[in-house]
Amino acid sequence: MLNSAEIHSELLARRKDYALSHALYCDDGVYAADLEQIWYREWLFAAPAASLPKAGAFMTMQVGAYPVVITRGNDGMIRAFHNVCRHRGQRLCAKETGSSPKLVCPYHQWTYDLDGKLQYARDMQEGFNPAEHGLKKVHCVDLGGMVFICLAQVPPPIAELAKTMPGFLAPSGLKDAKVAFSSTIVENGNWKLVIENNRECYHCGGSHPSLCRTFSDNPKIAAMNGPNEASGEILAHWTRCEAAGLPSRFTHDKAMQWRLARVPLLNNAESYTMDTKAAVAKRMGAMPFNDAGTLLFYHYPNTWNHFLGDHAITFRVLPISATETQVTTTWLVHKDAVEGVDYDLNRLTEVWMHTNDEDRLVVEENQKGILSPAYEPGPYSTFQEEGVIQFIDWYCNVMTERMAPKPALAAE
Repeated sequence: MLNSAEIHSELLARRKDYALSHALYCDDGVYAADLEQIWYREWLFAAPAASLPKAGAFMTMQVGAYPVVITRGNDGMIRAFHNVCRHRGQRLCAKETGSSPKLVCPYHQWTYDLDGKLQYARDMQEGFNPAEHGLKKVHCVDLGGMVFICLAQVPPPIAELAKTMPGFLAPSGLKDAKVAFSSTIVENGNWKLVIENNRECYHCGGSHPSLCRTFSDNPKIAAMNGPNEASGEILAHWTRCEAAGLPSRFTHDKAMQWRLARVPLLNNAESYTMDTKAAVAKRMGAMPFNDAGTLLFYHYPNTWNHFLGDHAITFRVLPISATETQVTTTWLVHKDAVEGVDYDLNRLTEVWMHTNDEDRLVVEENQKGILSPAYEPGPYSTFQEEGVIQFIDWYCNVMTERMAPKPALAAE
């Protein structure tokens, strides 16, 4: 198990445009450092706001050592709290999702309002002040229908994304969406391998026959460096979409931690379906034409997403251990769409259910190979794996800076 200095040395030793070392994918010390330096400090995608459709709805998630509960209050606001009772530390909510007018500890029935205030604690002594024992808050924001949390005491700036996201997402109508289906799987691989696998389509032709009916594996589709720097096909798509009122051009933050861009699907496909046609008759939002493609949104360390004309798909990644990762996929449709009338659930989900399982197998075999003593990092393709390089550069830059030895204080 590597210590901080050894992890820092591993990061510094990485060759440019090469995969990470065995330890950076497998070591328990690196996993602990990833949690401390990234997962406990960055904004994390938690869920689409549609997962909390009404007051009293709650959901839970586990981020490393931290159980978190997210609620929608009677005022409509979405809030997040540490899922820990202020009495003796019992986890308040054990279910992944549910609905309740109050949050009640199952141990001794301490009762909290949906805004975290302690309302009831039986038989406490004189001088006990409920106001001092409300739930501990977790930073939480709703960005156009996407809920993010941050465990840090002082979260990093999110104003730029908060300004950009709602405009891009508005045509997708997430405020009028509902959850059609959600799937959670565990991939026996490091979380970085899960993200790497998503950030390239070098493997798509050999691994994803269903997805490749509609999503291009041409690396130029993802090769964007600015709002006017992309392939001719992409530029033409942006021009067409923006003329119809759809924000589409590639935009990102300085560190490339997040990025947004709308891309066309293959052969004017309308959706991720086996027949390439729309999966949902009741359209989401205000798409001006059926073949508007997909709005792609990435945010490191834990989400990628697709927003189409007929539905949206969100993906959330959470680390479980050095070699286990939870991936949750959620399909959103218009709130008035009726299953069996406006959409068939199998047709809506089958492409990404296939793709997720195929990706799970790829990641798990990748992890098994990296666990071998014979493994040594190989070079990325700068043509096919530009997105992987960009992610790994982001990861290494963040970790190197945060794990750099602190200068010793000068003696007085």
